[in-house]
Amino acid sequence: MPPPSGECRPRGPPAPPFPARLQPSGSRPGQVVFATHEHLDHTDADTVGPLMAASPQAVLVASPQGRQIALDADVPAERIIVPALGERTELGGLAFTATPAAHYSFEVDEAGRSRWMGFVIELNGVKVYHSGDTIIFPELLDAVRGMRPDIALLPFNGRDHYRERRGIIGNLLPGEAVELALEIGAKVLIGIHNDLFAGNRVNTGALFDELDRRAPFQRCHILQPGELYLYAG
Repeated sequence: MPPPSGECRPRGPPAPPFPARLQPSGSRPGQVVFATHEHLDHTDADTVGPLMAASPQAVLVASPQGRQIALDADVPAERIIVPALGERTELGGLAFTATPAAHYSFEVDEAGRSRWMGFVIELNGVKVYHSGDTIIFPELLDAVRGMRPDIALLPFNGRDHYRERRGIIGNLLPGEAVELALEIGAKVLIGIHNDLFAGNRVNTGALFDELDRRAPFQRCHILQPGELYLYAG
């Protein structure tokens, strides 16, 4: 139903609850930009275009769908990498491998390229696993079990019937994030994807409740917008 004035209001994602800590056009030049999938809160043209323009030497690592968004934002095709799952790529001193993700479906084309991805990133002797938006499924566990990353960034905003009924696709439950961190042998769990949209989150304390119950000595941290995290082993 339209508002009483008859004015049409644009539909789109709600405004985030905090101001952006990084403006894409004013960011420091980077070397690699990772985009796990094409959803607006992960790969949007208004961010990708200016970000890549501000970092003219950078490459974008994206899914086939994310590649199209970047092309539409005038990112040159030769600056976009669409990796196959399990493919290890080296760029200077950095190496990365695309890992399976399912949000909720596991969608892989004939070339082994996935619509949803995570990444294992290796740099300066440190291994970081970013799962991307995902739930637990066999292919993910087969790919990451026992990898022993220094840091695992895992979503924990969960999922439920009522969010799904509104078309909101969820992620790992807090307890699943803890168990996955244990299964892969992560030194540090950083819980993510629980702060952008008020209607798609859980109480942050739920993650720490599950830690206390399942893994009381697991190192864990929640980053705040704009926070710099220094890892020293």
